[in-house]
Amino acid sequence: MTFEQFQESVSQPAPPKGISVLLEALWHDANGDWEAAHNIAQSQEGTQAYDRLHAYLHRVEGDTFNAGYWYRRAGSEVFRGSLKEEWAHLANTFLQKA
Repeated sequence: MTFEQFQESVSQPAPPKGISVLLEALWHDANGDWEAAHNIAQSQEGTQAYDRLHAYLHRVEGDTFNAGYWYRRAGSEVFRGSLKEEWAHLANTFLQKA
């Protein structure tokens, strides 16, 4: 799946079949279901990609202190772009690992 295809999928009523759980979390976030996305991020705490997702989601929530904690846990720099840019960055990263 390409980034463009994934981005278009957010207008569908359900996440595309066969995508990774991390992409599913981003799909839920794009559809305003932060809680579903956060539950996925919490499901594998201590895993770099999940911790990175967790950081983004707390940034979405507006909790920059907590986001900073998760960026550090993920071994990642705090993302300096917009939330939209970070979502795209994560989607592209997770698509490459799929």
